[in-house]
Amino acid sequence: MNERNYWIGVVSRDHVAIGVSGGFTQLSHGKAGPLERMRAGDGFVFYSPRTAYPDGPPLQAFTAIGRIRDGIVYQAAQTNGSSDGFHPFRLGVDYLPAQDAPIKPLIDDLSFIRSKPHWGAAFRFGHLRVPEADFARIAVAMGRPFDADFPLTAPPLAATGRAEPAPSDST
Repeated sequence: MNERNYWIGVVSRDHVAIGVSGGFTQLSHGKAGPLERMRAGDGFVFYSPRTAYPDGPPLQAFTAIGRIRDGIVYQAAQTNGSSDGFHPFRLGVDYLPAQDAPIKPLIDDLSFIRSKPHWGAAFRFGHLRVPEADFARIAVAMGRPFDADFPLTAPPLAATGRAEPAPSDST
């Protein structure tokens, strides 16, 4: 059975808005690696340290939540008006209506944050897998009914038909 995983992507709110409007996620400056670990049906939430990249005012909130659509990583042409040849990798996400949830009231209850005084270190790699209980706390703080949004039924296999075990590390 393919177990559902839960992921956090770390992206400024302005970039979150682009992903939500386009129905995708893009992480680590367009690298494929972080996305290739995600499977159809996995839970996904964005944490936004700032409102805008790179120097926007601090936000420190979870800003979007959804489910990985089909698990197919694809390469897109960047439409930022430049001709730099940037072709980021993306993954489809079905986002759910939600409210922003500031992280500070949640820190003490999130087990993936091991050092509470240095809680920001948990986000330093730009993406991470988190326990279901932590993801559920975040979802509820965002106004989502976790059990309804992420029922216990097994998620569908990725379009490749491969069922792979979840990686054993925590990032």
